[in-house]
Amino acid sequence: MVIKFLGAAREVTGSKHLITTETGKRILLDCGMYQGKGLETDSMNRNLGFEPSEIDHIILTHAHIDHSGLIPYAYKLGFSGSVICTHATRDLCAIMLADAGHIQEHDTYTFNKKRARQGLEPIEPIYTKEEAVESMELFFSVPYKRKLHIDENIKVRFTNTGHMLGSGVANIEIKENGKITRIAYTGDIGRPVNRILRAPEDFPQTDILITESTYGDRLHEDKVNSEKQLLQVVNETCVDKGGKLIVPSFSVGRTQEIVYSLNNFYNDRMLPKVDIYVDSPLAINATNVFRMHPECFNKDILEVMETDPDPFGFNTLFYVLSAEDSKKLNHITKPCIIISASGMMEAGRVKHHLANSISNPRNTVLAVGYCAPATLGARILRGDRQVSIHGNLYEVNADVRRIDSYSGHGDYNEMLQFLGCQDASQITRSFIVHGEKETQERYKTRMAEAGFNSPEIPARGDEFEI
Repeated sequence: MVIKFLGAAREVTGSKHLITTETGKRILLDCGMYQGKGLETDSMNRNLGFEPSEIDHIILTHAHIDHSGLIPYAYKLGFSGSVICTHATRDLCAIMLADAGHIQEHDTYTFNKKRARQGLEPIEPIYTKEEAVESMELFFSVPYKRKLHIDENIKVRFTNTGHMLGSGVANIEIKENGKITRIAYTGDIGRPVNRILRAPEDFPQTDILITESTYGDRLHEDKVNSEKQLLQVVNETCVDKGGKLIVPSFSVGRTQEIVYSLNNFYNDRMLPKVDIYVDSPLAINATNVFRMHPECFNKDILEVMETDPDPFGFNTLFYVLSAEDSKKLNHITKPCIIISASGMMEAGRVKHHLANSISNPRNTVLAVGYCAPATLGARILRGDRQVSIHGNLYEVNADVRRIDSYSGHGDYNEMLQFLGCQDASQITRSFIVHGEKETQERYKTRMAEAGFNSPEIPARGDEFEI
C-alpha cells in the first residue's frame, strides 16, 4: 500500500491524500481546493495530481471547500466513483459546492473581460454550478460510527471531530495479504468546548495516523472570555464610536456560532439596540442545514432550544439574500453589525463591505478565524496600513481586532488531547498535514514529546510505502 500526499502538505489548503492498495484500489482522502494563493491558486487547482477516472472512492472528512471543493472538477474530468461522508457533510456539500461553482463562473466571467481587452483567449471555469449539482449524485452518506463495507477488503466509519457540522475522522481498515492495516485521517480537529457542536469523540486505535496541524503552535483563549470580547467590541464600535462592525466570517460554522452568541446576548438583554445583518446567501442556506441536524448539537444549545426554538434568529437580526439588498447596506449610516463571507476576506460580499468601511476610523473589522498568510485577511491583521480591494487601494483606518477562539480548529493542547485516545506505541507511522511548515515543525516536537514516534511532515508529491 502506498500513500501519496497531493495537497495540504506543508500548507493549509487543498487537502488531498491518495491511498493505492496492492490490488490497485485508489482511495482519495478529501479532494480539496487550494485557496488564498492569488494567481497561483488557479493553476494549482487545475493540476489534481491524479487521474480522476482511476479513483474508486473519495472519503470526505467534512464539507469545507479546502477539503471538498474539487470534487466537481474531478467529476468533470471523469471521476465516477463514490464520495463517502456523513449525512450532514452531504447536505452541506449540496449547497457549498454549488456556491463554489457559481463563484467559479462569476470570477471567470470577470477575468475573461480583462483577457478580451488584452486580445487573449477566454478560459473556462474550473467547474460550473451545474457540474457541482450533478456531482452530488456520487455522494453516499452514512451515520457516525456506522461501519461501511466498501468492499470485502476495505471498511470505513466516521467518528465526530467537532470541527464543523458533520465532520469526522475517517477510520479506514484495509486488508492486504491477510493483514489488516488501520488508517485514521483526522481531517480538521475541533475544540473540546464548542458553542453549538458536540465535542470531539475518541476514535478507534490506528496503525497509521494522518493528522492536521493548523494551530500547532498556538493556544486559544477560553470561550467565556471570547464572548466577553465580542460583546465588548460590539459596544465599543456601535455604541461608543457609532460605527459599523464588519465581521468577515466563514459562511458555515463561524457565522452560526457568532449568530448564536449574539442570540444569547439578545435573550439576556445584553445586546445593544443595533441591527445585525448576515449578508451571505450561503450562510443563510447553511443555517437552514444546521436546523436540520440537531443530532450534531451539544447539550447546551439543546437546552437553549427548549425555550428558544430558533437559536439562529431574533428580532434585530436580518438575513440578506439578494445582491441588491446587500448593496443597500453600504448606504446605512447608523451603527450596525454586518457578518459576511468570506472569513479570509478573499472573496464574496465582505470585500465590498471592507472597501466601503475600512478607511473610516469609527468602524471595526473583527476577524474570527484563521487567515492563510497570502490572503487579504492576513495582510489586514498583520497591520498593513494600505490594502488593495478589487484593484483599488484603501487606507486601513478602521480598528482591526481578532478573536481566535471562534476558530473551529483546536489549538496544540486541544489537538494533543484529542489524539490522547490513541496508544502511540501502536502507531507505526504518523504524518502531519494541513499546516504551515514552521508550525508543523513545532507541532512535530510536541507530538514526539507526547509519545508519537518520529512524526513525518510530507511535502506535496511525497509517497510512502506502508
